[in-house]
Amino acid sequence: MSTASFSVKWAGKEYFIPDFPLHARIMDLKQAIYERTGVLPERQKLFGMANLAGKTVSESTRLLDLKLSPHVRIMMVGSSEKSIQDASTPPKTLPNVINDLDDYGDDKEIPIENCEEFNCKIENRIKNYKIKWINNSRPGKRLLVLDIDCTIFDHRTPAQSVAELMRPFLHEFLTSAYEDYDIAFWSATNMKWIDAKLWELGVTRHEQYKVAFLLDSTAMITLHTSKYGTVEIKPLALIWRLVPAYRPENTIMIDDIPRNFLMNPQSGLRVRPFRNAHVNQSTDRELLRLRQYLKDIARSVDDFTQLDHRKWESYMPKTVQSSATVYSKPTLPADDPEAPVSDDAKDDQQP
Repeated sequence: MSTASFSVKWAGKEYFIPDFPLHARIMDLKQAIYERTGVLPERQKLFGMANLAGKTVSESTRLLDLKLSPHVRIMMVGSSEKSIQDASTPPKTLPNVINDLDDYGDDKEIPIENCEEFNCKIENRIKNYKIKWINNSRPGKRLLVLDIDCTIFDHRTPAQSVAELMRPFLHEFLTSAYEDYDIAFWSATNMKWIDAKLWELGVTRHEQYKVAFLLDSTAMITLHTSKYGTVEIKPLALIWRLVPAYRPENTIMIDDIPRNFLMNPQSGLRVRPFRNAHVNQSTDRELLRLRQYLKDIARSVDDFTQLDHRKWESYMPKTVQSSATVYSKPTLPADDPEAPVSDDAKDDQQP
């Protein structure tokens, strides 16, 4: 094999470089990426190359030495010169803020006539899907299932480093949650990208908390709904069946797309999507408020199915109602208001 085809994921889009010669070096590949994206080679950071080879990759490394497959998928972080210039120029007008949580209260469970279809698909996943365990579960702990894209990581905005795209207070949030919950991540991408993102974010190598397990897009199921049409969802029943210690009473799922928990809305908490990281990095406090909410319900509620997670920001623990713990509801950040949730769902299918 003297050539390979490269697929480069950047800023929510995918760029293809077909039949690239393997005798070329990394610097040559970066030049080809620049010609398609406008991101200068020195601004590019590529993820996936080192993992493929199991070794550190430098600018002068020959692609032939990496023993690549015929079709290579890479994730890139980096800013184009145009985006840097645009970011330096203040907008003449600011867009109106659109509350994309307005439809949250309309979500209903899938009609009973679809339950048979749902159960069949769940049974198929149970038979064929294997959870990727990283660390052992801990007796007595609740379960926190987290989405990645737009929940803890802005996967659309160009940046110079992954740290710039990480939601503020992520590590503080996970450190606190780990005291009461086993932590899992479920993303609508393949496992390779989940591993790469969490590693670069420092999540799977943090010293103060551990991730229990991961699930990818192949654990999701497809259903048809009257409201959303055909959608991919994350059925928590898969986890509950495969790991009986986890159940509706002790599980909470946090995601920016409520359709992901259509089959188990009582266990789902929708967060505001984290987009436009450069604009919202200094003001986003979602994880700080969620940290306290998770702590309160873990310490004061035995059965999570008795909670209405839609009202999490005004929740008061029964044991401390006199002190009135309140999570002040913030103004929604002005982040890409024209992008509908359905676009996020489609984009989440690829990293």
